[in-house]
Amino acid sequence: MNNRFKLLIILNIILFCILFLSLFNIQVINYKKYKDIYDNYSNKIVYGDTSPRGNIYDRYGRVIVTNKPLRTIVYKKNYGVTLNDEIKIAYKLSSILDIDYSKVTDEIIKNFWIKKNPKKARNKILESELEKYRYRKITGSDIENLKISRVKDEELKEFGEIDKKAAYIYYLMNKGYSYSEKIIKDKGVTDEEYALISANIKNLNGVNTKVSWERYYPYGNVFKSMLGSVSSSSKGIPKEYLDYYLKKGYSMNDRVGTSYIEYMYDDILKGDKSSYRIKKDNSLELIQSGSKGNDIYLTIDIELQKEVEKILEEEIIKAKKEANTTYYNKSFVVITEPSTGEVLAMSGKQINYINDDVIFYDYTPGVFTFSFAVGSAIKGASHIVGYNTGALTLGEKRYDTCVKLKSAPIKCSWKYLGLLDDLNALKWSSNTYQFYTAFKVADTSYFYDMPFQVNNNAFDIYRNTFSEFGLGVKTGLDVPNESTGLRGLNDKSGLLLDFAIGQYDNYTPLQLSQYISTIANNGNRMKYHLLKKYIKNNKTIEIKPVILNKVNTNSIYLDRVKEGFKMVMHGTGAGYINLKYDPAGKTGTSQSFIDTDNNGLIDKETVSNTFVGFAPFNNPVVTFTVVSPDTYDYSSSFESYVNRRISRRISEKYFEIYK
Repeated sequence: MNNRFKLLIILNIILFCILFLSLFNIQVINYKKYKDIYDNYSNKIVYGDTSPRGNIYDRYGRVIVTNKPLRTIVYKKNYGVTLNDEIKIAYKLSSILDIDYSKVTDEIIKNFWIKKNPKKARNKILESELEKYRYRKITGSDIENLKISRVKDEELKEFGEIDKKAAYIYYLMNKGYSYSEKIIKDKGVTDEEYALISANIKNLNGVNTKVSWERYYPYGNVFKSMLGSVSSSSKGIPKEYLDYYLKKGYSMNDRVGTSYIEYMYDDILKGDKSSYRIKKDNSLELIQSGSKGNDIYLTIDIELQKEVEKILEEEIIKAKKEANTTYYNKSFVVITEPSTGEVLAMSGKQINYINDDVIFYDYTPGVFTFSFAVGSAIKGASHIVGYNTGALTLGEKRYDTCVKLKSAPIKCSWKYLGLLDDLNALKWSSNTYQFYTAFKVADTSYFYDMPFQVNNNAFDIYRNTFSEFGLGVKTGLDVPNESTGLRGLNDKSGLLLDFAIGQYDNYTPLQLSQYISTIANNGNRMKYHLLKKYIKNNKTIEIKPVILNKVNTNSIYLDRVKEGFKMVMHGTGAGYINLKYDPAGKTGTSQSFIDTDNNGLIDKETVSNTFVGFAPFNNPVVTFTVVSPDTYDYSSSFESYVNRRISRRISEKYFEIYK
């Protein structure tokens, strides 16, 4: 027994030493470490509203998006506030605030009835159900759901409109975490409402007034669709963006960019939120104040953009008054600086009629998402294919005769053009000149009514060169969901001829713009961008031009194409740009097919018009791209010149601004 007693004493001494050393380690050696752990568990940190976003300016520093103060009524539950207190506050607010409570549901109303009538609600639960709850076979939420389901319609008859309004306000007061601030009203708060709440803050325990923000657009709807949108303070991050933003460290209630510029540059534009520590009485202690987001500058000239949108609307309305424009309803414009890839203006406008009233939809995203057969505008790239492969030589002359393949209709130019060299083939937009080049690229010698079989990779040869100009590939524009166009899936031999004249693969207006910019920029394909610079930590970060690739060809060939494009302005392109600006360019006409009755079947053939150009010829500073799909009915003799009028007017406006 003595030995056992001694062993027990020794064991106690060892355990005491271990305990002493542990306490010494915690309280002395690693005191700071364990204090930080304690503070982390005992101090709850919360964040305030999303701070105002940075401004968006155009290339010359004109404000196009800023923040406007937004009066807001908020509620945060104070320490000691009871259920009855909150119900009374809800009724007081219902008499002060004009709130749209049309979204109030039966469940919200029934839940409010339960809160107002706790004894009656308790009697709706059976003793057997309470027993299950005590033994944790059902949860408290199950009990509340049973109460709600058992509230009868006749019991709610005592509820008038003021009660329903109070029910909705009570719902807003208790939505989300108890320690977070709830928005009761943030739209259309009147001077009277704001003043009444401010004057009665002591009687409205937890209710307060504050100034939040909303995006404001000094230029109205000009370029607004591309500027994008921001989520509301009441909804936070939309469901479809949750994964994207949460992975980047955002909180669910953050206000974030949800489309285009606001979305693409949210990391720059978003402000830093204030952080608070929740004290024991549920009040907040400020840890760090928030700050406004950083400003960005776009490549867009907002004044030029405004004029372009105005011209588009005026010319579309004018065209719709002309004969044979039944299926025409939209046009696109892109104006760029070819040496940098900066977009100066871009717009798409679509007309609609509602009860005889003219309505214009902003269709600017269609500049990089809408694709179609662009026609002869791409013949410059087709010439380069010919030069590169030896299928076309400088100054080569050919007769503009029609082409007939076996089991296929005859193919001709828009009229008989006689004997042409490579420059005049561009000037007068000869189709058959391109057909003969395509035959040679395909290692085929043409004869009348011959079977045509492409035995090599002729389609790939064309597409590879076209992609070097930006056709069929992304331009790099800093927007989500840019289209690569639409590639033809059936590479039958005869379709190679259509490809060579822009009647097969489909391209977007933006790709067409990059194509002409690449020609103007001596074969350097510049990455397109809308962000010019931004301010961060009081430093200006400039976006430098990026060359995506250089067209793989001899500069002599590019110069030849440019010379042909200059001649176009005296041929098919006459009148598109005033000759005093020394322009060069190329027109395009393509057959298009549409479904007029929306039954899923193509039933109408139309004509689409395009124009690409640059100026001045020797030192291009600007490119113009104008696209008007389905301009007129192919079967009619009347042709609308809306595309030419738009081109003329936007180029005049550009040179008026940039004298």
